Amino acid sequence: MDTHELRIRDPWEDLKRYTDARIALGRCGVSLPTRHHLDFQLAHARARDAVHHRLDSDEVQQAFEALGMNVVRLHSAAESRTVYLQRPDLGRRLRTEDSEALFAMVDALDPPPAEGYRFDLALVVADGLCAQAVQASAVPLVNELLPKVNQAGWRLAPTVLVEQGRVAIGDEIGSILGAEVVTVLIGERPGLSSPDSLGIYLTYAPRPGLTDERRNCISNVRQAGLLPELAAEKLFYLVSQARRRRLSGVELKDDLPQVQENPALPG
Repeated sequence: MDTHELRIRDPWEDLKRYTDARIALGRCGVSLPTRHHLDFQLAHARARDAVHHRLDSDEVQQAFEALGMNVVRLHSAAESRTVYLQRPDLGRRLRTEDSEALFAMVDALDPPPAEGYRFDLALVVADGLCAQAVQASAVPLVNELLPKVNQAGWRLAPTVLVEQGRVAIGDEIGSILGAEVVTVLIGERPGLSSPDSLGIYLTYAPRPGLTDERRNCISNVRQAGLLPELAAEKLFYLVSQARRRRLSGVELKDDLPQVQENPALPG
């Protein structure tokens, strides 16, 4: 007997073409079909691998420098990947020597205005929980963002590339730099159908100790999700609004017209 005849078809099967989510898998008796069970195990293994994948910081730095950007390399207080995963708090702050080095670099810059900020925008790029996402999407996104920033005449801080970093590390970095807005590009926790998703978090008037309600998030930046050019448009709009209204987080809404994440995808 053909094994396909043993699988009981799910009535939602026609909807599968609209999503990568695991729906309408059908069943064999009371169990999943073997093929779908094996696909799930493979996706789980890929997600686990993505968490432990190391960021090629040299390659990312060179790509940013090719765009004409100054890059500063820093490290969080989490000295290894194991510590990073076990101690999220250490990934939220710089190690002491890197914090001191950043302060020294800032001291060598021109003094900030008597009132206001030294920079309008600071970009922080961190490996997060998925370095592959940073490797794939961070540079294309910034490449789309830079012309908008330059046209607006914003003062852009040196780009900070952080290893073993989490979202909140941007608050410390943005505060030291004296940036009005800090934006953190970071690899999101891998999903079973999206092991390469980049997240963007922006905060107005960053300083250590802020909570997540003070941040705005743009998520799922990847070729099978929100394309870098669309993400750059959203980011520029939100940063512009944050600077105009002097706030971010739950009080700042994304009022841009909704667009399909990737027009080449179905749905």
